[in-house]
Order: sequence, then C-alpha cells, then structure tokens
Amino acid sequence: MTEVTRRPCPFPARAWWGEQLVAETTAAVRVEAPEGPPQLYFPRRDVRFDLFTPAGRPAQSPVLGRGELWSIAGTVPKGLTWHDDTLDRDATVDGVASLWSYTEPAPGLEWLADLAAFDHTRVRVELVDAVGGDEARDITTKRFPVWGDATELIDIMNVRPAGERRYLSVTSADATRPVVEASQMLGQAIVAASRHAPGRRVVGANLVAYRPADSRLPLELELDELQGGRAFATLLVHVGQAGRRRATVLLLLGVPTPDVIRHAAPPPPCPGPYDSEPYDMSVTGRDLRVAHGAYTDDPHAPVGPPVIDAWVRFREVPDDQALHAGLLAQFTGHMSIATALRPHEGIGQWAAHRTLSMGINAISISFHADVRADRWMRYHHHSTFAGDGMTHSECRVYTEDGELVASFTVEAMVRHFTPSPATTAEGQAVDHRTAL
Repeated sequence: MTEVTRRPCPFPARAWWGEQLVAETTAAVRVEAPEGPPQLYFPRRDVRFDLFTPAGRPAQSPVLGRGELWSIAGTVPKGLTWHDDTLDRDATVDGVASLWSYTEPAPGLEWLADLAAFDHTRVRVELVDAVGGDEARDITTKRFPVWGDATELIDIMNVRPAGERRYLSVTSADATRPVVEASQMLGQAIVAASRHAPGRRVVGANLVAYRPADSRLPLELELDELQGGRAFATLLVHVGQAGRRRATVLLLLGVPTPDVIRHAAPPPPCPGPYDSEPYDMSVTGRDLRVAHGAYTDDPHAPVGPPVIDAWVRFREVPDDQALHAGLLAQFTGHMSIATALRPHEGIGQWAAHRTLSMGINAISISFHADVRADRWMRYHHHSTFAGDGMTHSECRVYTEDGELVASFTVEAMVRHFTPSPATTAEGQAVDHRTAL
C-alpha cells in the first residue's frame, strides 16, 4: 500500500468560509499522501456539517478510499487563490467550498473515517500559533498548509558530523518550492564552523551561491581550515549536493576579548514588535512582524522608501550559540529583494520565478556580539542600489533594546527571463516552483 502518514497537530485549528467559522478543533491531524500537498483533517464532531449540502458526487481517492463530498455555494474571497497562477490576484472567484470525508477509507486507514478536510484553496484553514501561557499579544495565526514548525527549521540548521571536517543536513522540503535558500546555507555553514572551532565566535561570514540546491535532498558541507591560531581561525566551507558544489562560505572566527574602543550605529526610529503587523511566513513557533506592513509580494501595493524593518523571534531555541547565530543568518536573505522593489510601482515579489528571475547571489555578515534568536531581533533592511539586473542592500540587526548585534549586506539579481518571461532558454515553460 502507498504510504500515508499522519501526525497530531499541536495547535488549535480553525476553518473559515468568508467570515463564517465552519470548523474549530484542538485535535486536528496533518495527513500527507503521495498524491498531493499535506491536508489538515478535523474531527467530524468539530465541523459544522449543518452549513453544508451534499455535492451529489462521491469523494474518491485511489490511495485514501471513498467517501462523501459537501459544498457551500458562494464566492471565494480575495487572497485565498493568489498562489494559483491561472487566477487574477485581485479577483474574487465564483465557486463552492469543498468539504470531504472518507467514510469508506482504504484498508489500514480506518482512522480517516472519523475525520473531514477542506479544500485549502477555497476555505481558509488556519492554525492558532500559541502554547499554554502565551500572552494574547504573542498569539498569531498561520494559514495552512504551513512549511513546518520552528523546531524543524532548527533541526535543519543543526548540521550533523559526517566524517573528518564534513557535515550533513537533514531535509524538510516545501512542496510549493523545493529550493534551498542561500541564507539557509549561510546559517548551516556558521553552525558547522562553530562546531569545528569550539570556543570561538563567528566574527564574519561571506557566502557566494552559484548553483540552486534541492531542499528534498541533504546538503553536504566540507570544511577547509585555512588558518587556525590562538586568536582567530579561518575556514572555507563548500556546500554541495549530489556531487556538485552549490555555494561557498568564507568564515572568520575569533575569541572575544575586552574592549579597547566601542561604538555602534544607533537604530533608526521604528515601531516596536507589538506595534508592527504580524506576517505569516508559514512557520509555526516563529513570530514575524513587519513595521508599517511594508513587506508584501503584491505588485499593486503602495510604493515606499527602500527600507523594511522586520521583527523576528523564535518561541524556543536550545542553549547553543551556534544555532542562535545560524538562525539569525538564515533570515538575512528573506526581505532584501522586496526592499529593493518597494519604491517601484507595478512590480512585486509575486513575479519572482514567474515573469522575473530573482535570487540571492551573495551575503556578507558580521557578528558583533552573541545573539539570542528566542528574543526579538530587528532586521533593518535598506536597499542602496538597484540597476543592471542587480540589487544591493545594507542591513543591520538590533535587539529590542537597540543593541547592534550584527550587520550584513546582500547582493541579489532581479532580471527578465531569457528569451521570454514565460520560457527558459530551451523554450520550456518556466516552473515557478523551481526556477530562479
């Protein structure tokens, strides 16, 4: 039998048809089957079946079994269908909301009979990202399907020893875009270098990414120690996959010493984390808030200065400075391109990998102090240049108290696809899930 996996969802879950709550539970189940994306199933007792009518046709799956299908007539609200390239981003869509339950599940999947699921492209299914003891201001929602949880991201960053000066990563791919972020490879290299040279802190790291990597496959990190003295160590980390190198990171590690002199650039004015808008980047256990709601992939969003401030905090991180530094670095590639696009009317990140080629080419980061990723980190992004198919951003990371803990720059490309926006050089249609 084709493998179907299930795992309990640790967060309360809700389903909405417009403003109508159609399901709510604390016992949702995440189900993954080879035939499609993950689905969130609700216990039937927690679904408002009285709001639905039979669709007049059965629910059938060669893997999951046979069951029933229900619907609610109406209009799909704006925003739920943005990921569908066949639909206008600003349009509402006439249709029905689908609800199904496999009342006659396939052998071995009898547990499905007590559950029901919704069409995620028609019904807004969300997780309440909270744990016991959270204050109301710390509770946010994440729309399902989510990429995963912060614990999974931490596990990916925590590369494993795999021989002499070699490390290996675990995988957790996003089916919608299985491409490894350049900043993830930077963070993993920082963790590997810190494991190799304990007692030293990464002072600076410089990444150049030159080939895409598949997030469904493990990454291999090879360390070359260029110099190892009492005060500093210099390492070159090659990040490879399937026998080919994907990126290279040059790192300088040092032993902290008492100050001789000290100064730091003060933080520009900015609303605090709780005065900034929560943003859903599909990771539970990580809180992301953007000042003035400035981060969006909508090409019709109002223009603004090439500046974006984002607050980031993980719910819980092990007491391991290498992981805290790696997590800080992992986010450095997330918003610099959007910052460069912000002053330009009619263009947004939604065009990335569809009509425009966008991607991170290089990141350089300096750490000025130990960092805490489980406390608010403010990423101040400032794009100083865009042109010739490239963008440049000069960025800083501050604590909530205004201490400068890291500085970084990002070089990225924003270019037209060649030979046309819709095809590759070989004449094939561009697939936004894997294209750069």
